[in-house]
Amino acid sequence: MAVAEPYVAPPPGRRFRVRLPTLYGKVPGSSYLAFGALGLVTAVTLVSGAIAPDNPDVPVAIPLTAPSGTSLFGTDEVGRDILSRVLVGMTSSWWGAIAVIVSGVLIGGLIGLVAGAAGGWVDSVLMRVTDLFLALPGAVLAVAVAAALGVSYLHTLIAVAIVWWPLYARIVRGEITRLRASPHIEAARVAGSSSVRIALRDLMPGAVPPTIVAATQDVGALILTLAGLSFLGLGAPAPAPELGSMSQQGLTYLFDAWWIPVLPAVAVAVLVMVANFAGDAVRDLFTDR
Repeated sequence: MAVAEPYVAPPPGRRFRVRLPTLYGKVPGSSYLAFGALGLVTAVTLVSGAIAPDNPDVPVAIPLTAPSGTSLFGTDEVGRDILSRVLVGMTSSWWGAIAVIVSGVLIGGLIGLVAGAAGGWVDSVLMRVTDLFLALPGAVLAVAVAAALGVSYLHTLIAVAIVWWPLYARIVRGEITRLRASPHIEAARVAGSSSVRIALRDLMPGAVPPTIVAATQDVGALILTLAGLSFLGLGAPAPAPELGSMSQQGLTYLFDAWWIPVLPAVAVAVLVMVANFAGDAVRDLFTDR
């Protein structure tokens, strides 16, 4: 019978390592398409101001001009170019969602890390606060906060960020709690490592992959949430080009000039689909096969 070798803790300088997936032979062709679409959308949003045909806030043609070769998306009720407004609106929706994701990961990740690493009453208190936010209807709370702060796109982002961090706190806390029972964590404690050192060097890297997966799959939902709040009039005030408010303002012309409310809604659908496909690709990339 073979004798099991004793466990040897990894060297201190080699513990902070996030196990990222190996790309070769693991990514299906559909994932390459999803990442390509993600890169294209990101590139378009980065240069939207440069490629927009006209100033999105200034009338440039006859109002209610139908889409044509000279005006691909037509003009709205005051003669503004819809293509230019859609491009700028896509930029605010895309990067607004990314900003909320980053803030949620930072806030929720820190709370989950502290709760999972400390345990005891600290864990109980932080998780009860997290449960309180999870119990409240997120959309209703976001609407209430946005309305209380005032009409502004920044206020909308703040309102959504307030209700979006608990998911990441739960994910990180769950991973940290699971990893606390690992042999190398116990070995680090026996070796005299401080709690902060163990949390940052040994526990935190293990929570990175599931957090990345959850964050990428949240982008589409966030784009819809931001567009919905803008549709309700809680985004930037007119004439700022936001996809949700553009669709809402154009509903009056749905049957006479369909392109005014429909094309911004199509842009929202495209962003959501690209974000969801990319999120699924990232999930497949981090899932063992």
